[in-house]
Amino acid sequence: MPAPRSGRKAIVYLHGFISAPRSRKATMLGDYVRNCVGGLDYVVPALHHRPAQAMREVEEACAPYAPEHLTLVGSSLGGFYATVAAERLGCRAALLNPAVHPHRHFARYLGPQRNLYTGEAFELTVEHVGELMALDVPAITHPARYWLFVETGDEVLDYRDAVEFYAGACQTVVRGGDHALTSFPEQVPELVGWAVGESGAGAREAAS
Repeated sequence: MPAPRSGRKAIVYLHGFISAPRSRKATMLGDYVRNCVGGLDYVVPALHHRPAQAMREVEEACAPYAPEHLTLVGSSLGGFYATVAAERLGCRAALLNPAVHPHRHFARYLGPQRNLYTGEAFELTVEHVGELMALDVPAITHPARYWLFVETGDEVLDYRDAVEFYAGACQTVVRGGDHALTSFPEQVPELVGWAVGESGAGAREAAS
């Protein structure tokens, strides 16, 4: 494992299920970091559909960075992976409409799947669900390390599950919206500022 690069800060973005590094939010966040922020690495690993392998890829992407200089940003299932990694590593994590205890509802998606960006086809099996269960975090231990972004109109996940699970963390709850997190563009500057240690984020509920 490479030695941490002390002093170098990074955002590691974790995409969701059947998504990829060139997803809309990953691209948008990367463009902002490259164009508006200096001295900040931006890493977007391509995560395998098998959860155990995906977590190994997450840990590999995080390995060069000291936990105090690392912020994970995870969308949907990527939010679950970000939470697992943050609990293991002690880094911060921003969660975008995250999946909470995904093994409890992934069984309904068993069967053929296709990645929306790469076209890769695979079968979602009970083994996938078992790996999610094995990774599951019963509760977060340091809420101050987390920032939750959810929209009440999420048609895939119940935002209230995330609000409850991340109780005590900074929370931005936007009325309306959808699972894609339509409010994300306006959240990017403050999220990146939080990652680089600028003015802290405050818990709030936003209307849309």
